[in-house]
Order: sequence, then C-alpha cells, then structure tokens
Amino acid sequence: MKYFIYFFLFAITLASAQNNKAKISGTVSTEGKPIPFASVYVKGGTDGASADVEGNFELSIGAGKVTLVAQSQGYRSESISVTVANGETKILNFSLSESNEELEQVVVTGTRTEKRRIDSPVIVNLINSETLEQVVATDLSEGLRFQPGLRVETDCQTCNYTQIRMNGLQGGYSQILINGRSIFSPLTGLYGLQQIPVNMIERIEVVRGGVSALYGSSAIGGTVNVITKIPKKNNYSLSYMYENIDGGADQNLINGNATVVSKDYNAGANFFVSNRRKSAYDANGDNFSELPELKGNSFGVNAFYLPTENSKLELSASSLYEYRFGGEMVDKAAFLAQQSEERTHNVLMGSLDYQVNFNEDKSSLILYYGGQRTDRDHYTGIIPNDEIEQQAFFAAPPYGVSEVTTHQGGAQFNNKFNEFLGGKTVLTGGVEYVYDDVFDEIESYNYLTDQTTKNLGAFVQNDWDITESLNFLSGFRVDKHNLVANAIFSPRLSLLYKLKETTQFRLGWGTGFRAPQAFDTDLHIAFAGGGVSRISLADTLFEEKSNSFTASVNYDRATEHFIAGVTLEGFYTHLNDAFYLFPLGEDDFGERFEKRNGSGATVKGITMEARANFDYVVEIDAGFTFQSSLFDDAVENIKGLPAKREFLRTPNNYGYATLTYTPTKKLSASANLVYTGVMDIIHVAGENTGQTVDEYYKTPSFTELSLRVGYTFDIPKVSTGLELYGGVKNVTNSYQNDFDIGKNRDSNYIYGPSAPRSVFVGLKIQSL
Repeated sequence: MKYFIYFFLFAITLASAQNNKAKISGTVSTEGKPIPFASVYVKGGTDGASADVEGNFELSIGAGKVTLVAQSQGYRSESISVTVANGETKILNFSLSESNEELEQVVVTGTRTEKRRIDSPVIVNLINSETLEQVVATDLSEGLRFQPGLRVETDCQTCNYTQIRMNGLQGGYSQILINGRSIFSPLTGLYGLQQIPVNMIERIEVVRGGVSALYGSSAIGGTVNVITKIPKKNNYSLSYMYENIDGGADQNLINGNATVVSKDYNAGANFFVSNRRKSAYDANGDNFSELPELKGNSFGVNAFYLPTENSKLELSASSLYEYRFGGEMVDKAAFLAQQSEERTHNVLMGSLDYQVNFNEDKSSLILYYGGQRTDRDHYTGIIPNDEIEQQAFFAAPPYGVSEVTTHQGGAQFNNKFNEFLGGKTVLTGGVEYVYDDVFDEIESYNYLTDQTTKNLGAFVQNDWDITESLNFLSGFRVDKHNLVANAIFSPRLSLLYKLKETTQFRLGWGTGFRAPQAFDTDLHIAFAGGGVSRISLADTLFEEKSNSFTASVNYDRATEHFIAGVTLEGFYTHLNDAFYLFPLGEDDFGERFEKRNGSGATVKGITMEARANFDYVVEIDAGFTFQSSLFDDAVENIKGLPAKREFLRTPNNYGYATLTYTPTKKLSASANLVYTGVMDIIHVAGENTGQTVDEYYKTPSFTELSLRVGYTFDIPKVSTGLELYGGVKNVTNSYQNDFDIGKNRDSNYIYGPSAPRSVFVGLKIQSL
C-alpha cells in the first residue's frame, strides 16, 4: 500500500488548477426529450461533464478551438466544433439519435471506469439485450455462446450443469460478476448460468484473458460482467414463449419487466419477473432423462436514487428459485428412482453502490457492497442391485444440504488529472474484502465440503493517455487470501495505439492466481460405473499462478450507411503448478479423485472476429478460435489409461456466427450458428450401459443452426407493440446420439449441443 500512497501523492503534485476558463452549457436530447446523465467531453482532452436528469450540462474548458462530443448508451454520439476565449460563455445543444452502433458503446469492465470501447486499452466484447432476444436465449448460459473465445458446455447427462470456458480454460478460471461484484460463489458456478433469466440482463461485458487481474483471483481465463436492467424511462414488457423439444418435452417461459422513473429523473426502478417450466427429455428411449425437469421462479429490482446533483445510490436485488430433477423418469420420490439427481435452490443476491463526484467531476468515490445466499436441498443416488445393500441405502438415502454465503465490500477512488507527464490520466485505487463460506454435505457418502475463504485485496491503476493516439494502462493488485501463505502481487500492463479512428493495436500482460480451494466442478458429484464419483482436495494443495499475454489488432470502418470491422487477437497463458484431478481409485461408493498441483500447463491460440452492419438492416457478427491446451507433463486421468498432456473436453477450434435482417421496424429475421470442434473425453464403463471398457473417446464436430422470425403490430391508441415470433433451434438436429443407457450410465459422457431440435413460438407485448 505504501507504493500506492507515494504514487498518489506524486500524481497530485502534477495536477494544476486552471482558472478563468470558458464556460459552455446546454442540453442533450433525443426527439425533443432529454437524455438524463449523458456525457459531454472535449475530444482529445480531459474536460467533461455529465448531464443532469433533465439533460442539462455545464463545463469549463480552455480557450481555443475544441470539439465537444455528447454520448449516451444506446445513442449515436454527436460532435460540435467551437472556438472560445477565456471567460466566454456559450450555449450548445446536442440532439442524439438512437443507435446500436458498436463504436459508440461505453464499457466499464476493462478498466473499472467508463470508456468508449475503441478507447479501452483492454478488448471488451458486448452482448446486449437485443442480441439475447434475437438468439432466443432463455438464460445467461445460452446468451454467452455468441461471443468470440467463449464456449458454453453441458457437463452432466443427469443434472445438465453448465460451465463457460474462456480461451480454453474451464469454468473455475473465469470470474463471473453481477454489476461488477463477485457474488457468484463456487457453488453458484455449477447452476447459476442457467438460473439468471435473460430479462434480468441489460448487457454482458466480456474481457478475455489474464489482463483482467484487477478483479482478483479466478480471473485467469477472463471476466464476465452481467449488468442488470437499467431504469431509463417508463415502460413495460410481457412475453410468453412455448418450445417443443424434439417432440418429447415442452418448455413454457413467461418474462415480465416494468420500469418506473420519477418525473424529475431523481429516482427510478426496473422490476423483473420470470417463470420457467420445462419437462424432462429422454433422447434414447431408456426412460432416463438427458435433459432434466426444470421449474424456476425469479424476480427482482434494479433501482437508483440521486440524493444530490453529484451523488448516486444504486440498488440491485433478486430472488432466484429453481427445482431440477434428472434421471429415471418416474413419478416417485427421488430416492425411489433407480438413478436420479434432485436439486432445490433458493438464491438471494444483491448489491448496493454509492457514488459521489466532486472536484468539478474530476474525482469520484464509490462505496459498494454485494452479497449472496444460497440454500440448497439435494439428492444424488443410485439404487444398488444387491438386496442387503438396498436395505442400507433406503435406511439412509443420500440426501444432502448446502448453505453458501458470500459477501463483498469495498471502496474505489478515481481521480482525473488534466496534465500528467505531457498527457492526461485517470488514477484508480481501492480496497475490497470478499468472504465466501461453502457448506455442502451428504452424510450417507461421508462427503463434506466445509470451506471458508477470506480475501483482502488492494488495487491501483493508472490509465494514462500519453497522446490522443497512445494509451498506457498500468496497475497491480495485492491479495491476502486465507488459504495462501503469503500475499500475492499481481501486476497488469496494457498498451493501446490508435491509428486514426479506424484501427487499434493492443498489447497486454498480466499475472493472476487461483487459491487451493474447491471451485464449481469440484463440488459436483457424478455417476460412473454404477457408483458416484467425488472430488477432494490434496492436503498439500497450494495456489497455482498464471502469466498471460495478449496482442490484438482491431479495424473498423464506418460510413453513412455501413460499418464493418475485423479483430485478430493472439493469447498465451502459462499456469505454474497447474491444478489437475488425480484418480485415487474406488471406495464403497464409487470413484474418487483428488485435486493436486501438476508441473504446469500452457494455453495459447488465436481468435478472429468479423462484423458488419448495413444501414441497421443487415447485421453480421462472427468469431472463430484456434487454440491448444496442454499440460507441461502428461497427467493420469483414470487408472488403466495412458497419461495425456491434452486438456479433456477442450476442442482446438470452435466458433459462432449471427445474422440479423430487419427490413422494417416491424419485421425481423435472424439466424445463428455455433460450431464445436472435436475433443478428447473419457468414457467410463458401466454394467448394461452399452460400454464395456474404459477408454478415451474423440468426439465428432458439431454445427448447430437456429432461425427466428418476428413481426410487430403497433397499437397506437395504447402506445403498445405486439410482436409475434417463432422459429427453430438446432434445425439440423445436430445432437449427440450415443448416450449411455440405464442407471449405471457415465453421466459425464456428454458432449455437443445442449439440446436437440426444438420448435418455438411466442408473443411479446411492450410499450412503444
């Protein structure tokens, strides 16, 4: 912390007060209506201001000819050039038009402060609510599939938990944030991606690679920041969708949103509610499900309040309920099914942020808290064949309980310096504390995870615009984790060079670590060979550390009628003392694995992106990744099989593409595609499952194509639009066709798309 203090004091001495400046005031509006909190700034400078709730702004600038830019999320920015003298006062009004143009989007995740995407020294990819709607995503996991470098996979044939893989690293290496807060606990990572409904989401910001170390441990693979609905204006929406899954199962989904904003725009709230019902699906006719039964109810609120002109209070709170049942499809209690998993989740999560701006908006202080509580009742069991063993099983069926609590609290200070070593800079510093307690127990299996982690972190970042074209981002984070002997120092460096307005070159380096604790899949109990497999941590387990490099070039060309661009990014991450699962063999209940430290591992590759937007009528977006993930030394995955260097369940190539056609505001059509390349997995033998020998298996590749068409009818008398839509997911029915059968199946033997072909129809009512 002393280095932070020295650097901070040094930076302050470089700041100079400027008096007798020119003053410019005015309004920012759209179609005659004010745009609250729009940003107005000097292009290439550091002077700027935020509009108030009525779109009014005022700022002071130096004398001379300058270009002022007004911008706000969801609108095209507008520039006005003006010449002013010291002491002069001028009025300028801006009129913005609505837009989803990517170049104007403002992001926060890359630097923890707001920046235009093309000005961010770290690549930040966006998924907005419109994209989630066009790809017919029902939850967060389905929406994340349409991002370069990301792959969402289903990892259990019985319960269907999902995890996200970023740049070839499995789920535990990615930090998932809700409104910038790390309240996604290790247990929540198992099912949480499917529990977040899409109508809760305003946008998703994704930072790939270890340069996101500013968010702490578990951000080695990257960071996903889910930003919930932002209250902007009074409106509402209500939708219903029916989906038939391959003629064998049904899904019904109801989503509702309502936004209320006060007349003076000093307060606002967005409320959401979601109800989901999906029946179980049997792919191979053995009366055991491949897609589990799901029942979910979610509701919550995202609100803001402005106590003063220079302060803002934000609140987010949600309640998520989910019931999940997979296995033998019988109408009985879970323990009477031949094999089944039953989960009942009750999740409460929320955050509270307070921000105050001062020093003519050059300084800001943010105080924040985030929390999560999960209560889970669960069952994971398989009825033995032996009668004596059955009696013991029914006397103490393997029911379990989980209790998870997460707290995060912290403070962040930002300060802009108009003059810093010939340029300008934003200095950011802060401290935060994360407490996470996981209790998960199944007495019948002698299984217990009782884990409490505490991490105190401090971070410093200097976002330095050396010139208008060159930016240097430097920073570090220091973490003291209770499961790690010493404090860990994690630096990060990023360099951005902008060639005119079209091209950006970026270089990045960062380090990170993962603590010796149970993450996500470590808490999952799988079925294999007629028993259950469990994971424990080695007594000698210690932290693994990462060293990550990224390099990219981004090109976008915009004209009056189109914008097109490409991005090429290379990534390289080396893990020291990499975690892996060592097979211990069998006990009375099934297979046991132990998480140990290996020698190391390397993940490297190239991600390519392409995008085009023609008059907002045709939009195309695509991404493809070539990569490799290898341990430095081969590791044993299961007894009796040769050791391998290759990461399992990790294809060397994968990608996506989306196409949207909107000839009028009323008619829209979209197509999306997801490709998954071949990968190595393990198939564990089980009696009467069709498998007799444990083996490595190389999966085929899969291409999943989906279509959607919608038409909106205007009802002007009530300022309402009614959209009717329908389509087909996985048109070619590209789906795994060799699932194990019966109760002794290997539940981890699952790959490819998460669901077979399905047909859906729906309607949506929303205010205009």
